[in-house]
Amino acid sequence: MTGPDVSSVTEDDLRERFEAADYVADDTLVTTVYLSLRLGKPLLIEGEPGSGKTELGKVLAESFETELIRLQCYEGLAAENTLYEWNYTKQLLAVQSGDSAEAGVFSEEYLFERPLLRALTHEGEAPPVLLIDEVDRADEEFEAFLLEVLSDFQVTIPEFGTVTAETPPIVIITSNRTRGLSDALKRRCLYLHVDAPSYETEREIVRRKVPQLDATVAAEVCAIVAELRENAFLKRPGVAETLDWARAVAELRAPGDDSDISAAEIERTIGTLLKEVEDVQRVDSTLLERLERAAREAREATDGDETPTAGTESPVEPSADGTSDR
Repeated sequence: MTGPDVSSVTEDDLRERFEAADYVADDTLVTTVYLSLRLGKPLLIEGEPGSGKTELGKVLAESFETELIRLQCYEGLAAENTLYEWNYTKQLLAVQSGDSAEAGVFSEEYLFERPLLRALTHEGEAPPVLLIDEVDRADEEFEAFLLEVLSDFQVTIPEFGTVTAETPPIVIITSNRTRGLSDALKRRCLYLHVDAPSYETEREIVRRKVPQLDATVAAEVCAIVAELRENAFLKRPGVAETLDWARAVAELRAPGDDSDISAAEIERTIGTLLKEVEDVQRVDSTLLERLERAAREAREATDGDETPTAGTESPVEPSADGTSDR
């Protein structure tokens, strides 16, 4: 697919663009993104960390050949940090040199655009993708401010005037559900929940993103991760961790090595999957035996062109996109 025309995109167009970007998306995801584009409404994506929410914004920007503008939220984030600030040094120098009257220093020349303002003033064939990442980390005051921006896609700068987007940006908002979001914000958005992918979906993600890994070994990787998710860890591995581990396994193996993943191999690389010391300490000989068994079943099923049963009960609402919240 070529061309950045968002207004005339169809579901099939969008599906082809995702396919070209090796982005694994089911029908629910494609339809929801399509409706968000056609209705001009922000898309709110919730899910566990590492499930690939952030990557959707990156893929949309790449496929429509437009700018990705990312606003990373954090505790204490203030409105002015997301909109603009004046270049006070440049203003002072201009006034001292007499190059500009004092009233003239409040112009675009002296304005630093932050993500939200840059999204509103973007110039190009296609609107930019505004990725508001981890909005649940910001406080409720910032969320209330965000409502105003998302309602009219305009902001007022006291010294400068009102800035209105000629074409509203494509807005992707992600949340890890560390706190509940307001009903007012949710009403302004379409909603998508990204859960852990099924075994088949995750295997396809690994196949596309880590093509250097042998197919049977990739099946073992996904079966082992699925089995790990059945445990009550403090932080279960997401798709991001699966891909990190798949790349680690591929990196440590000689080209063409399709031997079984061993318990020793799992232990050496467990830091790519589990990120809490309490979780790492729970990986004992009993769990390692279960992981090896899941891997064997996956390999046998792959060799027999069957669907393995190990770790395949994870729900899909919808499938993850295939890359991490990097």
